[in-house]
Amino acid sequence: MLWYDVTCVALTSLSDIERAAERIRGAVVRTPLIDISRQSGRPVWLKAENLQMTGSFKLRGAYNMISGLTDDARQRGVITYSSGNHAQAVAYAARVLGIGAVVVMPVTATDVKITGARRFGAEVVMEGTTSIERKARAEGEAAKRGLTVVPPFDHPDIIAGQATVGSEILEDCAGVSCVYVPIGGGGLVAGVAAAVKQARPGVKVIGVEPVGAAKMTASLDAGRPVTLETVSSVADGLLPVRPGDLTFRHTQAFVDDIVTVTDDAIDLALAWLFRRAKLVVEPSGAASVAAALSTAASSLDDATVAVVSGGNISGIALGAILERAEH
Repeated sequence: MLWYDVTCVALTSLSDIERAAERIRGAVVRTPLIDISRQSGRPVWLKAENLQMTGSFKLRGAYNMISGLTDDARQRGVITYSSGNHAQAVAYAARVLGIGAVVVMPVTATDVKITGARRFGAEVVMEGTTSIERKARAEGEAAKRGLTVVPPFDHPDIIAGQATVGSEILEDCAGVSCVYVPIGGGGLVAGVAAAVKQARPGVKVIGVEPVGAAKMTASLDAGRPVTLETVSSVADGLLPVRPGDLTFRHTQAFVDDIVTVTDDAIDLALAWLFRRAKLVVEPSGAASVAAALSTAASSLDDATVAVVSGGNISGIALGAILERAEH
């Protein structure tokens, strides 16, 4: 297993992000920035991480961390805990690198995400319904089997990998003024904000949480990471009950603001993306678009980018959301 004291870890630097970009190059897709300004009636672009090899941004951090393991750690294998997207990312990265992988997923995980992890060659273990339960099971299995834990968000290599989303946005959209990023455990917003604010401080970074799972909002209000008693949202990838210690520190340092969106707004954004932008997006990936489209009208001359974090959704689930959005 890999242990470290988070209080001694420095915030992600631009050089960390550059190293991560070099490490993942060739293994991770440089996803496009899609202009939806005509459809939305305002200057908005989408960073389409739903088009990533595993259907989400998670591959960036997973590959960055796993590819940097020692030979001994690689031989013993890796384990993670995830509602689905990070599980698939670890499974895929491990397969590419010839490493054994175990993923601990909740009993409520969607079939499409369980199938994806197994398709990429991982052993899938089902445990509980919360991120805390999954984490405890993964750490127990790691101790018994001698595996290295690849955390879903709270690790410097994970954050540096996710940060490459931010650096690509700056390279591909010179006039960007604001970036909306969905928040689950905080790895994506931590990385994107670290990349954006250190390279171009004038660009705003706005985190987006579901109303029913606003753990980063609660943590910032408390001045420390807090654990929510319950979480509930259509966005299953944004349901950790607690942000990471390291992701919280990055959010404090770099994120300009956090907004919340309702499940109805997420449903409407997902349906809009499907019908108007012709993109298949999961609810977690639509949260940022829900926020961007509801607020960007006040600044029509400024370029806004919304990170579409993932697109792993079944046809049945997509159909149900499209039907709900019509009523």
